[in-house]
Amino acid sequence: MDAHDPLHAWRIAREPFYRPVGDECAQFEAIWSRRLPLLLKGPTGCGKTRFVEHMAWRLGRPLVTVACHEDTGAGDLVGRWLLDADGTRWQDGPLALAARHGAICYLDELAEARPETAVAIHPLTDTRRMLPLERRGELLRAHPDFMLVVSFNPGHGSRLLRSATRQRFCGLAFDHPEAEDEAQILMHEVGIDVELASALVALGRRSRRLAGQGLEEGASTRMLVRAAELVRAGMAPREACRMALMAPLTDDPTLSDALAAAIDASF
Repeated sequence: MDAHDPLHAWRIAREPFYRPVGDECAQFEAIWSRRLPLLLKGPTGCGKTRFVEHMAWRLGRPLVTVACHEDTGAGDLVGRWLLDADGTRWQDGPLALAARHGAICYLDELAEARPETAVAIHPLTDTRRMLPLERRGELLRAHPDFMLVVSFNPGHGSRLLRSATRQRFCGLAFDHPEAEDEAQILMHEVGIDVELASALVALGRRSRRLAGQGLEEGASTRMLVRAAELVRAGMAPREACRMALMAPLTDDPTLSDALAAAIDASF
């Protein structure tokens, strides 16, 4: 870590491409201006993380990101004592690091973390804006430029985020982009032509219509980007879609057949 800039590793050097679909950029800036906590909700792979990256770059702020999972506990975010050759030393966790030095902290899929993890962030989400570091005996008051952003996927099979936590946040709802916007994203991200981009987007939309009919979720924009990358690498579109879409989405033979038929119809 750079002693002169503890957030050096978290600074974004290049503008992440993001295609707005509404007023979400202006809304984020309004929330940022008051340093209010923000909850982003929407399906997996629809652009939530890219949006936060784009806004951090746009505002010139470092972005500390944590991908939460079932083993993520409060200590992983707050910090812990470490033992080395010189004895014990305290190491801030990513949340404490962001709060201490004034970064945007993005907790991706917070609902997947252990229940006590969400409780640990509560003091940062109200007018106190502080983080108790109980193991260190410190009450960390957040830097004026600190902002907390969390994401949550309310779709099938996801854990629920408790109401007591949700009510502490402003919210922005995301969904898959409109067809034209999604095609433009694929063309920009991978460099494919409009014909292939449109075919992939149409396939993605067909798969999403199967959601709730046995399929947990349809193909995300992220998955379509990966299929496009395989095509750019020389793979036939049908095989690329089977690998990037069909295989990850389901193991059910009936649903696999339905997706295979949709792929064959698209290409």
